[in-house]
Order: sequence, then structure tokens, then C-alpha cells
Amino acid sequence: MRVLYVSLDYTPHDHRFLASLAQTEHRVFYLRLQRGSRPLEDRPIPVEVKQVHWAGGQERFRWRDLPRLVLDFRQVVKRLKPDLIHAGPIQTSAFLAALSGFRPLLTMSWGFDLMEDVHKSPWMERITRYTLWRSTFFVSDAEVTRQKAIAYGMNPERTLIFPWGVDLEHFSPRPQPRPSKRFTLFCNRSWEPRYGVDVLARAFVEVAHQNPDVDLLLLGSGSQAQLIREILRRGNVMDRVTMPGYISQRQLPRFYHMADLFISPSHVDGSSVSLMEALACGLPCLVSDIPANREWIREGEAGWLFPDGDWRALAAKILQLSADREELQRAGRAARSLAEKRANWPVNFGRLLHAYERTIQLR
Repeated sequence: MRVLYVSLDYTPHDHRFLASLAQTEHRVFYLRLQRGSRPLEDRPIPVEVKQVHWAGGQERFRWRDLPRLVLDFRQVVKRLKPDLIHAGPIQTSAFLAALSGFRPLLTMSWGFDLMEDVHKSPWMERITRYTLWRSTFFVSDAEVTRQKAIAYGMNPERTLIFPWGVDLEHFSPRPQPRPSKRFTLFCNRSWEPRYGVDVLARAFVEVAHQNPDVDLLLLGSGSQAQLIREILRRGNVMDRVTMPGYISQRQLPRFYHMADLFISPSHVDGSSVSLMEALACGLPCLVSDIPANREWIREGEAGWLFPDGDWRALAAKILQLSADREELQRAGRAARSLAEKRANWPVNFGRLLHAYERTIQLR
């Protein structure tokens, strides 16, 4: 099968999909819609995958370029003659594919497209409905996004859920308990409004004033960097916070191993890969009480929930958990077990290949 994989940019998630597709019998082509100002993935595109050079993919996507891009995309399709197009997010890459008129089209939600972007304007709602109407099949990583797609017109019988999962060998528990008496909180969500890292910053200020043994490890950066740093500075806790910036996927497990508790304060999400990585590392998780997180975390099993956006409740829960190391160890074992059952990337990837077969059958 000749597969044209269309994505917004080149991210760690794209690398994972392309690397796995490269190991199949399919001939895989990769087309990116934009090139952001900062590289998101430092690993090269797998050599077995042919990157498509076309009118787009050299700068950030601009809506005014859409007519020109659609015309060139049609030429790409005519030249490559794919058997299937796999495209997402919905309002950008999949919309481009839908406008080309090609079928069969497998549209893949990236979570934020249905949980956030669709609500930005009536125009985005119309794009979403049009794209799903033109899609042969739909896949997403969570039931909450599947239900959103159905609400916007996707035939429920042409949908499939598969959590993207993680490499359980790369992300695995640390070999022995951390010897440190310090208690370290870890978060690697982007510093963007949707991910709520500012909520964690406010909670940490409260925690640090009550417990001198708690530290915070924050990876990444983002548009809220100034706000988050100001919250921590005003709280006089900067000496208790480590901010290494962006790190590679190869280094990431080491940072999970440095922590005692993973925190995701996201306001909107699908099945979070960061959450699955933490679970695979045997790290107990404290996450916002939103629908997608409830698909993974049940209170007191592999982790705990706190009311979305409530930094005071988050602080109280951190203080409670930091005093109960035995409970954290139990939850950590449950976290790894949950990852093995539901977040095994090679197993979950097989569901995508099944979706390919369904898509071809339905064209």
C-alpha cells in the first residue's frame, strides 16, 4: 500500500508514527504543512520514508496560502498515486487533504483540534464538519475526542480509538528507589495556556512555603514563560525550581527518574503521551480532573485527580502525598502495570494498521 502521511510539522509524535510505518510493508511518503521557527524533533526522518518536497512545509502555515497549497497538493497526489492519505490535525492537514478531493482519507485527531481549536470560531466549526464529512475513516486517542468527532458529523461506525502509547523499554521504572530525602515534582507540559503550567507554579509557591523539602522540575518553555517565572519569583521559590528548557526524547526518561510525582495541570487533552510516559516509568501521577485524564487515572489507583484550574486544591494534594511515601510507591507500581496493559506502543500501533485496512475497504 502507498501511504501519504500528512502532518502539520515534524514532532516526536510524527517521528514515532513514521518510524513504525517504515517497518511495515507499506511504501510511506511524508508531507509536512509547515516548518515552525523552532525544531520540534531532532531525530531524522527514517530513511525508508520519502519526504515530499512541495509548495508548503518551508515556513509557518498561513491561511492566505491555502488556495495555492491545495492546487500543489493535488499535483502531489496525482504524482504519487497513494492508496490512502493519513492526515491530521483536523483543521489544517486533514482539511487540506479533504479539499483535494482525494479518497480514501483517514483523518486523525491530535486531541487539541477537537478539544480546543474547533471552538475558536464558527469558521473552525465549519472546517471541522467539512473535513469529517469528507473523511472515509477517523481515529483518535481517546473516547472524549471520538465523541466530539461524532457530534460534528462523523459516522460512529467509521471511527476507532487507539492511545498512541510509548516505548515501554525506553520509558521504564528507575532500577531502585531514589535515595534523596527531597520530594521532587515533575512537569513537562508546554508553557502554553491550554496546559495550565501557571496553575502548577501557583500551587508550588504554596507548597514550598509549607514544606521545605519539596522541589519542582519544569521542562520546556512557551508563550507563558514570563508569567510562570514571575509567579515563581514573586513567591520567592526560584531556588527550589529547576528549568532545563527543552531536552531530547533520548534524555527524557532520566528526568522522569529524578522525580517522585508527575503533575499534569492541563485544561484540555486527549490521551496525554506525557502521562503515559510517566506511567511507564512507574511514576505516580497527579492530574487535572478532565475527561481524557479520567480515561486513565482513577482516584487512588495509579494516581490522583484535582479540580481543573484549582491551584489551592493542587497544593493541598501535593502536601498530602509528599507525606506518604508508601502510598506513592504502591501507586507507582500500579502506574507501570497500567502502562503495560494500555500504553504499549507496538501493540497500539497495530490498531492503526487495522484502521488502514478498514479505510481501504470503505473507499
